[in-house]
Amino acid sequence: MLRDTHTQRDIPVHISYPQHASLCTNQSPCPVALLSSGYGVAYDNYSFISDTLTAAGYLVVAVQHELPGDPPLAVRGDLYQARSENWQRGASSLELVRGELQQQMPNYKFTAITLVGHSNGGDISAWYINHAQAPAQQLITLDHRRVPLPRLKTVSVLSIRGSDFSADEGVLYTAEELTQLNGCIIQLADAKHNDMTDFGPDWLKNALANSIHAFVAGECLSNAASAE
Repeated sequence: MLRDTHTQRDIPVHISYPQHASLCTNQSPCPVALLSSGYGVAYDNYSFISDTLTAAGYLVVAVQHELPGDPPLAVRGDLYQARSENWQRGASSLELVRGELQQQMPNYKFTAITLVGHSNGGDISAWYINHAQAPAQQLITLDHRRVPLPRLKTVSVLSIRGSDFSADEGVLYTAEELTQLNGCIIQLADAKHNDMTDFGPDWLKNALANSIHAFVAGECLSNAASAE
């Protein structure tokens, strides 16, 4: 649990260490991923992602964004405007977690992080890069729908898309942008938005894990999908 003294919020976190943590040193720090859950999903319900990344040498910090007493996520009106307060609060929480743990854990590279998020957690992660200048080198989103992916050549992006919802206009890369940016968009057939958690079917969790594993190893399994 970390304390945001500015907002008087306690931020629950769950830390998963890399499989070979003894190799992480101050001189050779291991990579870090900050993991943000979908709205209404507990922060520790993505073990298949954490396991994939820790096997690849990452420290994974899962962050709980929604707390008792927080206003509900808007479901009507201009959702980009209505939800921006939630995304900004989430980005502030991620920055607090990054800054606090950077001081406490010098064997890990908090200066060039990977951001991972499902649904609203993906929106928060993209917002953190777009509006709060997150020191991110990679972004992985699972079916986020509202906040545009960063248009930065310095950030490699993987966005895995489900089959039951579409992203808002301008959120994903166009075919032309995919040739110009370090982007990978993967469309998974028969993948339900709400199944992209530990409670989803094994075939889907395996597909997500395989795509993430390939991406952090420098490979895009498919570039077939783009914004409509």
